[in-house]
Amino acid sequence: MSFEKNIRGEFVRILGKEWVKDDQVTLYTYRCDGLALYTAPPMGVLFPGTVQELSSVIKLLNQHKISFVARGAGTGLSGGAVPQEGSVIIEMARFKEVHEVDWVNRTITVGPGVINLHITENVHSHGYHYAPDPSSQKACTIGGNVAENSGGPHTLKYGVTVNHVLGVEMVLPDGELVTLGGKHLGMPGPDLLGLVTGSEGTFGIISKIICRLTPNPEKAVTMLGIYKSVHDACESVSSIIRHGIIPAAMEMLDKIVISAVEKALKPGFPLDAEAVLIVELDGLADGLDAEAEVVEKLLKESGATKVNRAQNDAERAKIWRARKEAFGAIGQISPSYYVQDGVIPRSKLPEVLDEITAIGKKHGLTVANVFHAGDGNLHPLILYDYENPEEVEKSHKIGEEILSACIRYGGTLSGEHGIGIEKAEWMSDLYSENSLANMQNVRVFFNPENLLNPGKIFPHPGRCAESKAGTPPPNLSAVNKTKMVAAKSGIAV
Repeated sequence: MSFEKNIRGEFVRILGKEWVKDDQVTLYTYRCDGLALYTAPPMGVLFPGTVQELSSVIKLLNQHKISFVARGAGTGLSGGAVPQEGSVIIEMARFKEVHEVDWVNRTITVGPGVINLHITENVHSHGYHYAPDPSSQKACTIGGNVAENSGGPHTLKYGVTVNHVLGVEMVLPDGELVTLGGKHLGMPGPDLLGLVTGSEGTFGIISKIICRLTPNPEKAVTMLGIYKSVHDACESVSSIIRHGIIPAAMEMLDKIVISAVEKALKPGFPLDAEAVLIVELDGLADGLDAEAEVVEKLLKESGATKVNRAQNDAERAKIWRARKEAFGAIGQISPSYYVQDGVIPRSKLPEVLDEITAIGKKHGLTVANVFHAGDGNLHPLILYDYENPEEVEKSHKIGEEILSACIRYGGTLSGEHGIGIEKAEWMSDLYSENSLANMQNVRVFFNPENLLNPGKIFPHPGRCAESKAGTPPPNLSAVNKTKMVAAKSGIAV
């Protein structure tokens, strides 16, 4: 499917010919986001470059009752940017301007197409950084981060995106422009900005973002605890928190992931370890070494056989590269993987990790684990062969059972990847019908015609209760994933 001739001409009039695409290569490229298990080609792709162009194309889409989806870098992992049949994608990559850096108020105002890491690169030499740091921060855009309320390894201390966005300019689904929030906290009235952050692109399309800048810490201490048992590593996490210490980050990698990152990146992690735990402390230089000594003692008391401390920035960077490129490194040991994003109470980590391993064994597939241990945000990686239909089906079943376990242990479906298409059918397991209806009423307030990113977050009407994570909605197909993800990290599969 591509644009009808008359409407294509109207889009060309607004944007110019080069920014209206409906050729087969473009439609194939934009058929999915980072979760390529679900695919559907759009009717076409539009590339507005100004807020006026964005508003005009949205008004035209409304006039013709054509649904549309905003897209940033396409790194999302829940199918949130996958179009429905007949939908148009609005690509926001041209909105990459840094509009203003306000050193007095410690804010930076940027377009939604700005890469997450580029914000920090713009301000780091002045003593600041942007705290939310998803593992995909070299590629993901700040607009997508706001849509998903993204986190990252340093969420434990610094919080998620909603804690660092002060205001947005946004085009509503009817094409009207609104501003929410501003440079200062405490704006009067209901917190509509808080509603928009994490709404997965269903309330409006953001055209400008005011981000809070965080002062760089005077010092950081990065440690690597080495363990013979995953349970011991989990106990270390709880022990540190019980002691009243809040590290900047606590990240765990199991034996399978250690093997993958060693093959791909050679960070020097011991291959005989069952798990490693990255613990980073940061803050004022005075007293940080003493706190690090306490943490090292707690790690050893909890079962760490050894604790290595990064001696310089290069060693610290090597440790963090291994963590942030771990997903891509899986391409070294498996042709494909399927990642989940459930969150559980920290105290339940040992039981849930045991259950995840047992679920994988029951279905005959391996499940690797690399995750934000400090806040219980799991990222189990289900390893399978995408060319084997039986393994594809098993991977879906494993994903369903992992989500079920997260809910059963008092957790939730997603920490930062969003609900999207992938987990929409599970929302009825997490919320009552009344709660879901109230949430949908909020969406209707912003998006009454349901033209903006339809089919996301909420269960699809009329689908059977048994049809959940393993079955894509109509017009979506299952395809290969890992080769694309690994390629983004520059890792050969």
